[in-house]
Amino acid sequence: MSTTPTVITAGEENFLQRVKGIFGAAFFLLLQRSPQLLRLHRNEKSWTLLRIALGCCGAALVVLPLSLWSGWITAIFGLSLFVVSILLPPAELESATDRKARELGAHTVVGGGEYQPGNAPAAHVQLFISPTHTWALDKNFEPLIVFPTATISAVHVESSGDRWLLRVRWANHRAEFCFKGIFAERFARLAEESLRQATPRPPKHRAARA
Repeated sequence: MSTTPTVITAGEENFLQRVKGIFGAAFFLLLQRSPQLLRLHRNEKSWTLLRIALGCCGAALVVLPLSLWSGWITAIFGLSLFVVSILLPPAELESATDRKARELGAHTVVGGGEYQPGNAPAAHVQLFISPTHTWALDKNFEPLIVFPTATISAVHVESSGDRWLLRVRWANHRAEFCFKGIFAERFARLAEESLRQATPRPPKHRAARA
C-alpha cells in the first residue's frame, strides 16, 4: 500500500481559497437577507441534518441517474449539491463577532468595506453600531475609528467607478468607507440604512451620483 502523501500546489491552494472566499461572501449575504436561514444556522442539530441531507441527496442524484440512464445533467446538479454540503460552514452558536457586539453594546453589525486610517494601509472593517457609538473594527477587532452615533449629521452612498463609497459626517469630522466587488452596492446600502436607523434624528441624505 502506498503511503505517499497528496501534495497540493500553491496554485491549487490559492484556487481553493478563492472558491471558498466567493462562496463564503455569497453565503454571508444570503444569511443577512434570510432571517430563517440565519436561525437554522444557529441550531447545531438542524444545520447538521441539513448538510447531511444535501450530501445524501447530491450523491444519490450522481449515482442513480448514471446507473439507470445517461442523465448527466442530473448528475451535475447532484454533484453541485454534494459540493455545497461540504462547503457549507459548520453551525455557529455564537461567533466572535456576537461576543464583541455584546461587549460593546452594539445592536447592529454590518460590513463596512475598506477604511484607511490616515496614512496606514486600508483594512476591511465591520461597523458595530449602538445608539451611543459606532465602531469600525478590523479583522482582529481593533478599533480604527469610533464616532458618536447620535451626532451623525449626514450619511450617503455614491458610486465611484467600480466602487461604492459610504461617507459619514459628524461634528467637524467625516469618514469614508470603500466597498468593492459584485455585492458592493448592496453592502454599502445596508450599512447606510443601518446607520440611519440607529440615529435619533435622521441625517441628511444625498442622492447617489452615477
